[in-house]
Amino acid sequence: MIFGYARVSTEEQNLDMQIDSLLQYGAEKIYQEKMTGTRKDRQQLEELLKVLRKGDKVVVYKLDRISRSTKHLIELSELFNEMSVDFISIHDNIDTSTAMGKFFFRTMASIAELERDIISERTKSGLKAARARGKKGGRPSKKTDKVQMALKMYGSKEYSIKEITEATGLGKTTLYRYLNQIDSK
Repeated sequence: MIFGYARVSTEEQNLDMQIDSLLQYGAEKIYQEKMTGTRKDRQQLEELLKVLRKGDKVVVYKLDRISRSTKHLIELSELFNEMSVDFISIHDNIDTSTAMGKFFFRTMASIAELERDIISERTKSGLKAARARGKKGGRPSKKTDKVQMALKMYGSKEYSIKEITEATGLGKTTLYRYLNQIDSK
């Protein structure tokens, strides 16, 4: 059976172009999602993986529709290989049912992984060089008095999160991080 998988990152985006391409390819059942590709816990992808059987095909419009991570792509590729399931990316001209398709897919995944590793090395080298010059990397720490004020306001239960963040200048995420630190102690 030929299964299609279509994904966009947000609810506002449209799946029509992907679905049309998958149907044109011959997809008999299409799993659709509106969720970021960086998350592994995508319900429709998990459902697709549960129904796959030997000899099936998984078709996507582009590689980045099924995964944004090289590691995850390689994991999926290995899983499909173990299950004897072919993987096809229409836009990228990849078809793992052919020797050239398997080679090309693995080569592309390796190059993408190399690129990510090089970027990581450059970032680490840049941070090391900056520290050697007395600069501190990362986000600036928040002023202790603002954090203490936010925690007191929260503890009083008289203020909403919005009122606390507006009064202190802390973001919601930062406020919750400090609250979680207190809870975990």
